[in-house]
Amino acid sequence: MKNIEKYRNDLDSLISKGNMLHNAMQYECYPKDFEKKVLRVLEKQDACKEFISRLPSFCEEYQTWYSESLVLIKQLLPDRLNDFISYYEVPKNRKEIKYDSYRIADYLQHLQITNRLGDVIAGKSAAIDKFRQQLGILKAVQKRFESSLFEIQQLVQADLFDNELEAAKLLNKNKFMRAAGAMAGVVLERHLSQVLKNHNLTCKKDTISPLNDALKAGNVYDLPMFRKIQHLGDIRNLCDHDSKREPTQEDVEEMIKGVDSIIKTVS
Repeated sequence: MKNIEKYRNDLDSLISKGNMLHNAMQYECYPKDFEKKVLRVLEKQDACKEFISRLPSFCEEYQTWYSESLVLIKQLLPDRLNDFISYYEVPKNRKEIKYDSYRIADYLQHLQITNRLGDVIAGKSAAIDKFRQQLGILKAVQKRFESSLFEIQQLVQADLFDNELEAAKLLNKNKFMRAAGAMAGVVLERHLSQVLKNHNLTCKKDTISPLNDALKAGNVYDLPMFRKIQHLGDIRNLCDHDSKREPTQEDVEEMIKGVDSIIKTVS
């Protein structure tokens, strides 16, 4: 749960910073209008000046905010990642800069396009709506997070499993086959136990064979998958217990690859 709290805290912090950056953009583009709005809300001139003095510099703070937000969106709302990026990056096929094609990257360069008469066609204010869209996507991540804590927990667990399998690969590479196989076996047991909970099934023992039996009986997967897990359980037993033969690196490599496939496909 510590990892989940970290995600929540990071999101809250980024949204708070995003709100301040949004205010900073408005102040940089429309200083008088923004000051009037703040004064209407705070009602005191001193409070208004203090609030404005605490606004960040958008050009100095945005890149850090963007990079950190990008990581969370990629992990928690990947289907909106391209949208988030598109509001920042200049389109590759852009032929001319207009209000609609102006991007946050242009804002950071203080780019302003005027016509022959000196009228502004596209300036920094055109990027405000683009940033507002980015902030909206980040807030959508927060809503998804709050409604899908279980999925986030699964994500954190998957990261942990990946790390443990990487450690098992390293052990096997250095010819600690029994230790590597045992570690991969623990990952498989934990995953099967979680899958059991996902399907509201029960099992008396949290070891590979009975978990595999319970999941097959609950129609979570078919006979070929059952036999595949049964085979991986046999390799795990070869690593965990005294046997007439030692597990080979090939045995353990097969197990690690098999476990990696299962934790990504069986849920």
